[in-house]
Amino acid sequence: MINKIAIDKTIELIRDDWFLITAMKKDGQVNTMTAQWGTIGYLWGREIATIYIRPTRFTHEFIMESESFSISFFDKSYKEKLKYLGTVSGRDEDKIYNANLSIMTKKEAPYFKEASMTIVCKKIYLSKIDKNGFLDREIDKKVYGDNDYHTVIVGEIQEIF
Repeated sequence: MINKIAIDKTIELIRDDWFLITAMKKDGQVNTMTAQWGTIGYLWGREIATIYIRPTRFTHEFIMESESFSISFFDKSYKEKLKYLGTVSGRDEDKIYNANLSIMTKKEAPYFKEASMTIVCKKIYLSKIDKNGFLDREIDKKVYGDNDYHTVIVGEIQEIF
């Protein structure tokens, strides 16, 4: 039987509470971004999380270079920090430092000590959203008018804490 309450809570966490996607380059540099799109599920016999990042985002470079990433959720008192982290680029300033968050590392994935829940994932699949795949052309026009199509990253969940 489908647990609708659990599904609703997961969607609410992603849609309403947002989350941080965080990755580390091989040189140890860390970057994060606020996200509101993602999925958690079961695919290819594995528990997975799927994230979506536009190539123009600074965090995209970090995700592409790293083998792992984290998804961190926070309680509602962090909403302003998440808003800040979603509007300022790590290219321009040390936004993690300025948000006063503490970076930790687990399984080569950076995450935040202050998070209420963190999911650590190992990358297992990358793809770019294809304009020709849209059956509902309104989505393409509304979301991708600038042709800045997201990269889809599927990560196998390694740990949740």
